[in-house]
Amino acid sequence: MAQEDTTKRLAEAKALVKDQPAKAEKIYQEILTQPPGSNDKAIRDFERALISLGELYRDHKRTQDLANLIQQTRDALSSFPRAKTSKLLRQLLDLFHGIPNTVDTQVAVTKSCIEWAVAQRQGFLRQNLEVRLVGLYMQKQSYYDSLTLINTLLKELKRLDDKLVLVEVQLLESKVYHALGNVPKGRAALTSARTSAASVYTPPLLQAGLDMQSGQLHAEDGDFNTAFSYFIEAMEGYSSHDETLKATAALQYMLLCKVMLNLNDDVNSLMTSKHAIKYAGKNLDAIKAIGRAHQNRSLEEYESALHAYRYELGSDRFIASHLRRLYDSMLEQNLIKVIEPFSRVEISHVAEMVGLDVEQVERKLSQMILDRVIIGVLDQGSGVLDVFDETERDKGYDSALGTIEKMGSVVDVLYANQASLLE
Repeated sequence: MAQEDTTKRLAEAKALVKDQPAKAEKIYQEILTQPPGSNDKAIRDFERALISLGELYRDHKRTQDLANLIQQTRDALSSFPRAKTSKLLRQLLDLFHGIPNTVDTQVAVTKSCIEWAVAQRQGFLRQNLEVRLVGLYMQKQSYYDSLTLINTLLKELKRLDDKLVLVEVQLLESKVYHALGNVPKGRAALTSARTSAASVYTPPLLQAGLDMQSGQLHAEDGDFNTAFSYFIEAMEGYSSHDETLKATAALQYMLLCKVMLNLNDDVNSLMTSKHAIKYAGKNLDAIKAIGRAHQNRSLEEYESALHAYRYELGSDRFIASHLRRLYDSMLEQNLIKVIEPFSRVEISHVAEMVGLDVEQVERKLSQMILDRVIIGVLDQGSGVLDVFDETERDKGYDSALGTIEKMGSVVDVLYANQASLLE
């Protein structure tokens, strides 16, 4: 009878959630104050009340109430089977994703849950929570904290031979090294993850994560064709599981690869594909605008696109990094085009032609001279650039160096022979 009343009260609370959330919250709290019982129906009702109350807090952006709910119900969850406890705790922690700017709270709650899991001797739950904590550290850009925790987890997982979690941790390790700019170590960690994944069933979302990371590392090496093929696989994986944000990111990376390869026709055809139509929005429009500016070799259009879509282009580290390279490349092309007819040109005139300030142009020209992109001298006193014709290398110097090297070898042989006679 009591169970039927609980079921009715859950239905009543569900009906009140939208119009009278305070009453719904009170009903859920009353249900959760009672012991969950031992039969399956009572446990299911307790679960429904717990998750529903968590969702109510999420929908009303009540971060602290959600954190308190997790901490207060942990002891009740300890009477459940361990697999169910782990599942419910992960579901509650996932609710934070619907509330913006909660990373610090998530870190604090996750650490508290790890301590609780250690006290309860739930090793599997602790490992899962530590993997989650690594991801949160990455969001905070606390990469060295991430690496410390990753190294501990890797030792433990290799000893336990838990391949699936090992793949996940090695993928996170690759992402951390990539974020720190250590691409070789990032690639090594990804290779280890793929090796581990070959001997175990890899869930589609984890496989999509591996493909996404592979694409990013290939793009860092400038191999945008291979990167594009990996991003296709990642997008298909995310799209099939309705991971809209990640699928959109993969599609953005695909468009970026085509822009970097200067294949604007492919950008236009991609924008009319079924996936682009499905995930249409400002994120894709931003990359298309950059592609148009790159095709027109217009720095002004490029700057306008960056300003108009500053959030869409600046919030993703991977996109922002490659756009900086693209800008440098476009600036070099424009400067070369402007100074090509001259042997001596005022820097202020060059700056006026490309639409940038003199100091920025001067800095870029000096870099191009050092990189031997152009052969010339900056006369800062006069504010001019002297451009020289590229002369062919005098082969006589190479011949002279070769002759001197051979003479050195002959002298060494003679010295060795003379030394042996003296002995």
